[in-house]
Amino acid sequence: MKKHLNTLYLTREESYLSLDGETVSIRVQKEKAVRIPLHNLEAIMCFAWDCMATPQLMAKCAEKGICLSFCNPNGRLLCRITGFSHGNVLLRRQQYRLADDAAGALSVARNMVAAKILNSRTLLQRAVRDNAQLAGPLQRPIMHMAAAVHDARRAQDAASLLGVEGHAAELYFSAFSHLSTNPEMRFVKRSRRPPKDAINALLSFVYAILAQDCRSAAEACGLDAAVGMYHKDRPGRASLALDLMEELRSPLGDRMVLSLVNRRQIKLSDFDVDAAGAYSLKDGARRELLKSWQERKQREIHHPFLQDKITIGMIAHIQARLLAQHIRGALDEYPPMIWK
Repeated sequence: MKKHLNTLYLTREESYLSLDGETVSIRVQKEKAVRIPLHNLEAIMCFAWDCMATPQLMAKCAEKGICLSFCNPNGRLLCRITGFSHGNVLLRRQQYRLADDAAGALSVARNMVAAKILNSRTLLQRAVRDNAQLAGPLQRPIMHMAAAVHDARRAQDAASLLGVEGHAAELYFSAFSHLSTNPEMRFVKRSRRPPKDAINALLSFVYAILAQDCRSAAEACGLDAAVGMYHKDRPGRASLALDLMEELRSPLGDRMVLSLVNRRQIKLSDFDVDAAGAYSLKDGARRELLKSWQERKQREIHHPFLQDKITIGMIAHIQARLLAQHIRGALDEYPPMIWK
């Protein structure tokens, strides 16, 4: 089983990474270099336009299986440096066969989408338990999302499943506006490119990080992250990573965003707004978010399928391994992560 290690996040401009023995040396402008042992890391993610890394460090990261990713300040992946593909070609050939089999791919996709809707509904139910005043405005979406779970499990084809998911997402985000208790951070509707308010900017940034975690998990298990069961093939898109993250969006991404907003850890003043009205996180707020993300990954939960305790940071790797077992034929169906 993969050991859960730390991810190193770099957000400051003019960061320079180099190899120093078995450590990564980090220098920002003229500051004294900081050294971190490579054996403590599972990934390095840079969120600055002019972050640089030496070829020697890139080679060492590839050799040790440490994924080195370069993203823009909003979390969009620019490039990744990895070593040779893990696993064996037989698993990937089976993955391609399953993805090309409409019935087989639909079976996996139904479980993923049903889990996504169920986990989103659980988040709304938790909000009602914490604040009884939300029972009225959240009653309808909670009720209709329960029906959507059953519709997802009975979907006869990919198109109808996509319709069910879209309807459930509309219900969920219509209720999401009631979950922020910070009056200066309001959410009206989901807007992606570009995010038109602060909460949308937070959601997009967290989803980008989660997508990279899911992509790394899929590739660490020997799967092809570009070939999904629900998301269709598209050049440059890690479709399988998007599949894996669907059931994790609400419990991992949305809950953390709401926590940061409602506890006033991130405020409206932590955002820049450009001429087009697009919101983006300032450097200090990105560091606060990434710190909270890494701390949350260290917490332990009970995995309902494994019946064992795991860290939250291991969930993507566990789900990727369970999917790989289903692809190999060791499991009759893919068991999604159902959050309690």
